[in-house]
Amino acid sequence: MTKILKPAAAGMIAAALALPMVAQAQANWSPTKPIRMIVPFPPGGSNDIVGRLVANDMSPLLGQQVVIDNRGGAGGIIGSEIAANSQADGHTLLIASVAFAYNPSIYKSQVRFDPEKSFTPISLIGTGPSALTVNPKMAARSTKELLDMAKAKPGTLNYATAGIGSFQHLSTEMLKLKAKIDITHIPFKGGGPAMADVIAGNTQITMGSLLQLVPHIQGNRLRLLAVGSAKRNSAFPNTPTVAETVPGYEANNWWGILAPAGLPAAAVRTLEAAVKKVVENPEMQKKFDSQGAEVAYMNSATYGKFIRAETAKWSAVVRDAGIKAE
Repeated sequence: MTKILKPAAAGMIAAALALPMVAQAQANWSPTKPIRMIVPFPPGGSNDIVGRLVANDMSPLLGQQVVIDNRGGAGGIIGSEIAANSQADGHTLLIASVAFAYNPSIYKSQVRFDPEKSFTPISLIGTGPSALTVNPKMAARSTKELLDMAKAKPGTLNYATAGIGSFQHLSTEMLKLKAKIDITHIPFKGGGPAMADVIAGNTQITMGSLLQLVPHIQGNRLRLLAVGSAKRNSAFPNTPTVAETVPGYEANNWWGILAPAGLPAAAVRTLEAAVKKVVENPEMQKKFDSQGAEVAYMNSATYGKFIRAETAKWSAVVRDAGIKAE
């Protein structure tokens, strides 16, 4: 005799049978359309260089094209806000850098998103030190000689940056604080014009991301005095660190990937895994090494803690140096 199930019982059985399918769907995620990777700075900067390197290698792993979308302006705030307000479906990502950690303390009134609550950390990609460089015609051939010159004539040496609140500005202000020197800030609208002015000899110093400065250092248009990392850089092993002269100094740029807040865990896992494969590829490591940077993968949770620590560190520099938005 065939039993006829009551509707409630039939529904329970159907739900039970569907559970494995739901669990499978939650465990796996793949993009269904091209992924937009927002770079919150103009083309040619370190964020753009790293973003394009990673996007190119992520595309085949994800089965969809990862497309760079440069949205520069306001020190990276405009692009970051666009990313924060995008749908959390895994199809919009943001290339974040050290600027993400200090912008909130500089542009308090302009930041209309919460740096922590508005984003889901995906992973760190790599790091690169600041580089203390001068015009080759300067007499200074070491950090000590440069500091001695600055102390002998306070306020007479100038340093060029990409503008107030740029990495060049923050890393040099940290040097001023720790070395107790007085040098004058000359802000430009972008790292390119700042480097060009030092190369021309109009200003004497620029301290930017080594990744950006490598071509000019190799072309003898800028003289590299020191790197801002805790240890010497593999691309310039004979170049000392700033900390060898100024104890406690460390200023590194870094690059990582964020997504809008609320990204499903399955999407986080898929994107984490793709970045990990890209970063751990020996060829990618060689590309970073040749530019004076290094790959440095962190998973979502560790990367989130890293950002919080960097935010605390650089907020203190902003406060102590009295840096304010234009």
